[in-house]
Amino acid sequence: MIIMSHDTTHASPAHHEEHEHQESPVVFGFWVYLMTDCIIFGTLFTVFAVLSHQFAGGPTGKELFDLKNVEIETAILLFSSITYGFAMLGAQAQKKAATLGWLFITFLLGCSFVFLEVNEFTDLIAHGAGPDRSAFLSAFFTLVGTHGLHVTCGLIWMVVAFIQILGKQGLGSRMISKLTCLSLFWHFLDVVWICVFTFVYLGSVL
Repeated sequence: MIIMSHDTTHASPAHHEEHEHQESPVVFGFWVYLMTDCIIFGTLFTVFAVLSHQFAGGPTGKELFDLKNVEIETAILLFSSITYGFAMLGAQAQKKAATLGWLFITFLLGCSFVFLEVNEFTDLIAHGAGPDRSAFLSAFFTLVGTHGLHVTCGLIWMVVAFIQILGKQGLGSRMISKLTCLSLFWHFLDVVWICVFTFVYLGSVL
């Protein structure tokens, strides 16, 4: 019995270490994916820079953009990164209720951001400033819309994670790995949005 107990004691850390080695490629692979996303957004920013003054006699960004609304969007998205950070702290501490609570708040903030963005697009199109109006607006809708699509995918991911945490997976190491990847994705979108806010909105208005 003593020998079996001793073997079990040593087997457990070995199993844990092996599991960590299995999970680490997942996070590394997600970093690789984010690098490809950087290339996509870098290309879209470059296209916007080239077409940012091609108005075709249509409205300019200074005439169209309302910085107050964009500032609210920015504040919401940045705050959602903080709430997601609290969700990660709860997950690492194995506090399911705290993790789910902060994840739900992050989800609501993300939904608010997408709602404001869709509302902005709808308003622009209603005033005849759709993506077909000029090269400037085509580049704008493509860049900002691609970011919004990523945020929407992140929200769907959160719903799936929420369901899985409530289910059999709980807050096991595999779930922590998934939440870590989602954390990288969500913070990455924050960084991209800061670039959008500075380069697209401020650069067009100021």
